[in-house]
Amino acid sequence: MEVWDAPKTRHRSCRLDSGLVTVVTTATAASAAPADKPQVLASWTQTSASSYSAWAAARANQAAWSAYAFDWSTDHCSSSPDNPFGFPFAMSCARHDFGYRNYKAAGTFSANKPRLDNAFHEDLKRVCAAYSGGTKTSCDSTAWTYYQAVKALG
Repeated sequence: MEVWDAPKTRHRSCRLDSGLVTVVTTATAASAAPADKPQVLASWTQTSASSYSAWAAARANQAAWSAYAFDWSTDHCSSSPDNPFGFPFAMSCARHDFGYRNYKAAGTFSANKPRLDNAFHEDLKRVCAAYSGGTKTSCDSTAWTYYQAVKALG
């Protein structure tokens, strides 16, 4: 699994009457996203813990990824509780939203939905791994219910 680090800022030089000036350029919404956007998106929406970690690091530093014009918006677990029975599912739901929103924008949602839903379930199971005994069983059951809901209702 390839992990994507924040892109480097691009510099461009131009000559003005007063001499050489370095201009830092940043992408705007009107400019084209970098060519590797689909690969970056795919790397952040896999089922692995390393994929989740890479996405979380990028989410914490969204400005570094602004040229990619990703949709970072989230309503977390939509109309379901973000922390059902005290289980912290909000970040798993945020990554799921990220995948859904960005693949829909790319026009490739249908081809990626099963993987996004599976990644969501794996994220929830990693949350549940922090518990033991009956609490873990309750968490796993709740995770399964959330997974089934997104699988069916998306």
